Amino acid sequence: MKITATIQRLHEWRVAHVSDKMYLCILAFVVGLLAAVAAYVLHGIINLIVQMLTGQFAKTSYNWLYLVYPVVGIYLTSLFVRYVVRDNISHGITRILYAISSNRSLLKAHNMWSSVIASALTIGFGGSVGAEAPIVLTGSAIGSNLGRMLRLDSKTLMTLVGCGAAGAIAGIFKAPIAGLVFTLEVLMIDLTMASLLPILISCVTATCFTYVFSGNAVLFSFHLDSDWTVQRVPATILLGVACGLVSLYFIRTMNACEDIFARFKSRPHVRLVIGGTVLSLLIFLFPSLYGEGYQAINLLLEGRTEADWNHILDGSLFYGHSEYLILYIALVVLTKVFATSATNGGGGCGGTFAPSLFIGCFTGFLFARVWNIHQFGVYVPEKNFALLGMAGVMSGVMHAPLTGIFLIAEITSGYNLFMPLMIVSVCAYLTIIIFEPHSIYGMRLARQGKLLTHHTDHSILTLMSLESCIDSDYQAVDPDMELGNMVHKISRSQGSVLPVVDAAGILLGEVNIKKIRHVVFRQELYHHFRASQLMSEPAATLTDTTPMTDVMRTFERTQADWLPVLDGERHLRGYVSRHRIYDLYRKMVRDYSQD
Repeated sequence: MKITATIQRLHEWRVAHVSDKMYLCILAFVVGLLAAVAAYVLHGIINLIVQMLTGQFAKTSYNWLYLVYPVVGIYLTSLFVRYVVRDNISHGITRILYAISSNRSLLKAHNMWSSVIASALTIGFGGSVGAEAPIVLTGSAIGSNLGRMLRLDSKTLMTLVGCGAAGAIAGIFKAPIAGLVFTLEVLMIDLTMASLLPILISCVTATCFTYVFSGNAVLFSFHLDSDWTVQRVPATILLGVACGLVSLYFIRTMNACEDIFARFKSRPHVRLVIGGTVLSLLIFLFPSLYGEGYQAINLLLEGRTEADWNHILDGSLFYGHSEYLILYIALVVLTKVFATSATNGGGGCGGTFAPSLFIGCFTGFLFARVWNIHQFGVYVPEKNFALLGMAGVMSGVMHAPLTGIFLIAEITSGYNLFMPLMIVSVCAYLTIIIFEPHSIYGMRLARQGKLLTHHTDHSILTLMSLESCIDSDYQAVDPDMELGNMVHKISRSQGSVLPVVDAAGILLGEVNIKKIRHVVFRQELYHHFRASQLMSEPAATLTDTTPMTDVMRTFERTQADWLPVLDGERHLRGYVSRHRIYDLYRKMVRDYSQD
C-alpha cells in the first residue's frame, strides 16, 4: 500500500511539474541507457565463451571440436527456453512488429533478459546467427515494460518500443543515425516530432554509453585504399543487382528451411539432431561460419595483400590452398543461409542481421575478385566492394536501403563511399522488390494482414481490432419463434437485424427489422408468421480472424449496417456495426496523426 501511494504521489508531482513531452524524453534516455547495457553485456558474454572454447584452436589444420560445440550450444539453449523461459523467443524483430501492430505494443517481461542469455549460449558455442535481433527485442521489451509499468497509452508505448530498438542498434554498432533509420524503415514507426526526438535521444544515449563501456574500439575496421570514381558505376550497379539476387536466395532458402523444421515442431529432439548435424558439419568444413562471423568480415575488410585474405582459410580443410580462395568464399555464401536456418531450426536463438552483413561482405569480395580476374573494364578494389556488398545484401534482406547506407558508413567511417553505397543499396532494393514485396521480418505478418506500414489508412486498420468492435448483446431468435414473440425481441434490440440461430448457436439467417415493418404492427398476423419464413441470408458474414482491411471492404461492398461475426464452426459470436467501426477509425486517425 505504501509503495502504491508513493508511486501515486510521484505521478501527481510529475503531472504538475513535468510536461508529457519532457517526460517521454526522460524515459527515452533511460531506455537508451538500458539498451546499451544489454548490448554490452551480451557481446561480452559471447566473446568470453568464444575465447574459452576456440582460443587455442590450431589455424593450420581442421579442428574436430567444431563438430561438438554447436550441438552443445543449441541443446543448452533449447533446455533454457523450454524449462526456464517456457515461451517462444525466436524471430525477435518479427515479434516486435507483431506487438506493435496487433498487441498494443506490449512485449512480455521475460523478453528483457531471456533473449540475451539464449543468444549468448547459441552464438558463443558457434551458432551461425546474429546477436542484433535478440538485443533489439531486449531493448524494445525494456521500453514496452517500462511504459506499461508507468501505465502509458498505447501510442506512447509504441514510441518507447521504437526507442528501445533504435537504442539497441545504435549501441551495438555505435551508429546513432542507423538506429534511427532502422526504426523508421523496419519497424515502421512514423517520423513525427512526437517520435523523432525521443528516438534520437535514445540513439545518442546508447551510443555515448557504449563508448564509455568499450572505448573507441569499432566493430569493423576499414581503411579506404582507392577513391571511388565514375568509371566504376557499371560495376557498382551490377553489384547492387547481384546483392538483390543474393538477398532473394537468402529469404527464399530461409523460408524453405523454416518450413522443413516446422514439420518437427512437436519433436524438439529431431529438430536438434537435424539442425545440430547440419550446423556442425558446415562449421567444420567452413570455420568462417562459426558464430556471428565478424572476425571473417574484418579479415576481408582489413586485408591489403593476397596473404592477408588467405587467412580466411585458416582452420579449414582448405588451409594452404590459396588457389581455392574463390571457391571457398562462394561456398560460404551459399551455405551461410543453411547454417543460420539450422541454428534457429534446431532450437538456437539468434537473428538474421549479422548473417546478412556476413553474406554481403563475402558477396562483394567475390564479385570484385571475379570482375578483376576477367578484366571487365576498370579495376575494382576487393575490400571496397566487400563493404558495399554488406550494405547491398542488408538493404535487400531487410528492405531498408537507408539503414544499409548509414549503418555501413557509420560503423566503418566509410563516408567517402557514400555515393557507391547509395547506388548498391538502391539497386539491391529495386531488384528484391520485384520478387519479394516485404522484408524477411515483415513477410510473415504481411501474409496475415498484420504488418504495420507507413500508409496511414492501412496502419490504422492494422492497429484496429475486430474483437473490440463485436457487439455480443444481440437478441437472437430460433427459427420456430412466432412473429408475436419476435416483437418483444425487436423492442429490446439495439440493431436493425435479429439473428436466427439453432439450438447449437449456429447462424441460420437473420430477420431484417426494416423489411418486416408491413407486418410487425398487424397483430392478426402474429401467429401466421415464424422467424424461418421472415429470415434471409445476411449480406455477408465475417469470422473472428478476418483482417480489418477485409472488414472495411465488406461493408463498402454490401453497404450493410450490421454484419454477423462467426467462429470457425459458424457459431454466432455477435454483430459488428458499420457506424461504430467508422467512428473508431476516424478517432484513431485523429489520434495517430497528432504530433
